[in-house]
Amino acid sequence: MAAQQASGNTPPSRRYVFGPVPSRRLGQSLGIDPIPLKTCNWNCVYCQLGRSEPLINERRAYFPREEIMAEVRAALTEHQPGEIDWITFVGSGEPTLHSDMGWLIRQVKAMTDIPVAVITNGSLLYRPDVRAELAPADAVMPTLDAGNPELYRRINRPWPELTFESLVEGLRAFRAEYHGHLWIEVMLEWGLNDSEAALRELAQMLQSIGPDQVHLLLPDRPPAEVWVRPADEEGVLRATAILGEIAEVLHPREGAFDLSGFEDPLEGVVAIITRHPMREDQIRRALTAYLSSAEIDRGLVGLLSSGRAQVVERYGVRFWSAAPAHYPTPEQSQRTKPKV
Repeated sequence: MAAQQASGNTPPSRRYVFGPVPSRRLGQSLGIDPIPLKTCNWNCVYCQLGRSEPLINERRAYFPREEIMAEVRAALTEHQPGEIDWITFVGSGEPTLHSDMGWLIRQVKAMTDIPVAVITNGSLLYRPDVRAELAPADAVMPTLDAGNPELYRRINRPWPELTFESLVEGLRAFRAEYHGHLWIEVMLEWGLNDSEAALRELAQMLQSIGPDQVHLLLPDRPPAEVWVRPADEEGVLRATAILGEIAEVLHPREGAFDLSGFEDPLEGVVAIITRHPMREDQIRRALTAYLSSAEIDRGLVGLLSSGRAQVVERYGVRFWSAAPAHYPTPEQSQRTKPKV
């Protein structure tokens, strides 16, 4: 099938809004990314967007808030009721580093009845202003991968002043104030946080916070460090037994990646892989609605040769990510492997 031609009614390509994409927690999620790749105050060993170089812990208006909202408005106009399950703030790094996050959430809530989620590492929840900004969201999903300071630094590799104590106290304070769904994410990694001792410490921290749910995830997309491995079946069973009924293992969700908001569907692919690396087979399936097989082949070659995308192999699978994302060589990564 020939590539769709842009019409006079086709909106300009988006910079800040992508999808909807299938989410293992949120169905079909329309993503809002308010920060550039990669703006983050953590450098998690498992991050699908590669290493954070350099770490950034400055809150400011990285992109104009009016431009972001104009794209949200356009995306909502383009989709029928039921096509978007959630609107999700999920950054190319840490979205709460955008200083207008509170304004953005309130504007989206005023525009639509679709629920709003924020996926965050939770590192800034110790700040009362950040907690107040996230309060209108329907769900907030912060991260807690460790139950002690040493393991926190080993896994999340945070900005030096962002301590484990401030992370946990921020989560406790937010829980005390927040009336929406607090769903804490735990990334289970083999040999790091899947032992009985590590999980019991984590369980104690989670009990002191009191989230509504604990979502157990596995690093199935390309981790920053090549030595990162998902917890095995025994580790997952151990985690569910120790963390209790509140914990649920969330597996990847297959679904449609929406490229309709772009004049060129390959632009839509770049928009998604900048925030959400995709397997090559997922990209090809998404493009079949717009391009012939030969056009897809030429388009993917063109993305590589143009320097806008890169292929990262993990677990024997080819993933596509944005070219600026930094994945170290196996030799560089091995030098960072902790002794467990």
